[in-house]
Amino acid sequence: MKTWVLLRGLMRESRHWGDFITKAQAAWPNDKIITIDWPGNGVLHQQASLSHIEAMVEHIRQSLATQPGPYHVLAISLGAMAAVAWAKAFPEEISACILINTSLRPINPFYQRLRPHSYPALLRLLISSPKEKEQIILQLTSQTQPQAVLNDWMAMQRQYPINTLNILRQLLAAMRYKASQPNVPILLLSGGVDQLVSPTCSQTLAQKWQVPCLVHPQAGHDLPLDDGEWVLQAIKEYLTARH
Repeated sequence: MKTWVLLRGLMRESRHWGDFITKAQAAWPNDKIITIDWPGNGVLHQQASLSHIEAMVEHIRQSLATQPGPYHVLAISLGAMAAVAWAKAFPEEISACILINTSLRPINPFYQRLRPHSYPALLRLLISSPKEKEQIILQLTSQTQPQAVLNDWMAMQRQYPINTLNILRQLLAAMRYKASQPNVPILLLSGGVDQLVSPTCSQTLAQKWQVPCLVHPQAGHDLPLDDGEWVLQAIKEYLTARH
């Protein structure tokens, strides 16, 4: 039995995995799946967000204090940065990292880590209504953009709103983190038409670290939303090849 730890990204909570959790549990019926909310998001929305990735690592480890490791980690975007920092500091706690659409300083330049054409939309996030926020995020992160998902996201935002200061603190954490390669097995997954983070980031990282990278040609930033089955199949083939 594997224990999976799933980590979401900027402004997202564990419920944003949506039906991917159901698909993953069906694919891994004997495994345990744990999702973690960041301070400032989800059930922790009233807390101050952490402005350092290293503090996010400590939050993960405290959240898992009663869960035996080592862990298989599936993480997206900002969550993938935290996964890299965790694996670097505590490699004995990690069996494998699957990182989706991440970008890392100093390996990727800022204009690839956050694509310039997304800047106006990101600025609008800071002054938009909750409904507009979720519409902007869905447009930036998904190629499929299902209306049912938007309705779910707006309901989540109404229940657990994220405030502007916490958005800025999470952005600061992502901007200031400087990564180095951890000594754990890594698979990179990338959406080939990601509007937020350039797919070049994952490809450059794969070359630099000599790890595999698979690119979905039609998916965007939220790869588990756009094609969760593809993600699960890629993970299955990777883990099978390792054994």
